Amino acid sequence: MSAKPADATRPRAGGDTKKVHIADTALTRQNWYKHVNWLNVTFILGIPLYGCIQALWVPLQMKTAIWAVIYYFFTGLGITAGYHRLWAHCSYSARLPLRIWLAAVGGGAVEGSIRWWARGHRAHHRYTDTDKDPYSVRKGLLYSHLGWMVMKQNPKRIGRTDISDLNEDPVVQWQHRNYIQTVIAMGLIVPMLVAGLGWGDWWGGFVYAGILRIFFVQQATFCVNSLAHWLGDQPFDDRNSPRDHVITALVTLGEGYHNFHHEFPSDYRNAIEWHQYDPTKWTIWIWKQMGLAYDLKKFRANEIEKGRVQQLQKKIDQKRARLDWGVPLDQLPVMEWDDYVDQAKNGRGLVAIAGVVHDVTDFIKDHPGGKAMINSGIGKDATAMFNGGIYYHSNAAHNLLSTMRVGVIRGGCEVEIWKRAQKEGTTEYVRDETGQRIVRAGEQVTKIPEPIPTADAA
Repeated sequence: MSAKPADATRPRAGGDTKKVHIADTALTRQNWYKHVNWLNVTFILGIPLYGCIQALWVPLQMKTAIWAVIYYFFTGLGITAGYHRLWAHCSYSARLPLRIWLAAVGGGAVEGSIRWWARGHRAHHRYTDTDKDPYSVRKGLLYSHLGWMVMKQNPKRIGRTDISDLNEDPVVQWQHRNYIQTVIAMGLIVPMLVAGLGWGDWWGGFVYAGILRIFFVQQATFCVNSLAHWLGDQPFDDRNSPRDHVITALVTLGEGYHNFHHEFPSDYRNAIEWHQYDPTKWTIWIWKQMGLAYDLKKFRANEIEKGRVQQLQKKIDQKRARLDWGVPLDQLPVMEWDDYVDQAKNGRGLVAIAGVVHDVTDFIKDHPGGKAMINSGIGKDATAMFNGGIYYHSNAAHNLLSTMRVGVIRGGCEVEIWKRAQKEGTTEYVRDETGQRIVRAGEQVTKIPEPIPTADAA
């Protein structure tokens, strides 16, 4: 009898056939070094540290400082206008010379290849603030800024995205295959050559325009992942973490209006107001005038304003919910007219206005018009006197009165108001997102456009 073949699915002696990724194991004193991505630590922390030390012996020349700032903007635009808005979001199209330049200077920022960067960023947008977000701020501000790169991640945990367009882009593929050479050439050699051949400052070009400039560009970009999800306002949507703030915009070449960007990611702009700082947007627009960029995408102003208004309404609804608007009419007990009169005669300060009964007992002494005026309406239909018969009360008075509701009169004037509203085709109630009735200025149920004459009015 022949032996049975080994079961391929059965764990072999000495361990499981499926190796557990280190990121899925607990961090301990014994294995902490295995969790660290030492290559990224070298590029992000080690080399900048070397640059800081080297700067102690390399004086900073003015020409080198100016060149470092210029190259900072070039490589920063390589990320913001290139990696981010062109390739990750396809918010505009670029001619081949501009694409090559952006791929080159973007590599000089040393933040990974276009393909790798855009794939992670698309996952970030698709799975914002979830476990599939590669740099979710929900895991901590420091994690979203640096931790996700210096600590190993299980790539299978990152959300799936479509990068077929990037795989078909020859510029993206060339840069991806030659990324290390691009980093060395554009990150270190080019800035050193310009300073060296230009004014003889080889070491200054290497340290300041090269190493330290890389560090500052990287930290600025990392702020989009961290600071832009932590600091600022949320004028378009507050369900997720992205926020708008001018400080983040200043640091990131205009990427700080992140709440807008997450709502309208295919818009080539991050800032839509003329006074907001977005040099990346301005640069893309200039490229269009030069014929280097085209098909600049913008969301319709109508859709942008709809999002802004919806968020404003949500904030107003939340504030409204914290205020006392009185007992809703449909929750008030129904009172017979005779019962209302009897209670008023027995010492309870009740007034009926527009069919709604209010207990003003504790307010009589504080009434601005005096006790006699308010006492004249107790136990009567005071609709006309409250709405101009004696005094045309303010909106604040109607709002205050609503907090004193205790009942509605059966078949009272309120019913007639509802009938009239239906007959005229007007909406009886407007409600907020929680279902609560919205009372706009001057729209309390006790406010009647024209005084209603009654026999009992004082």
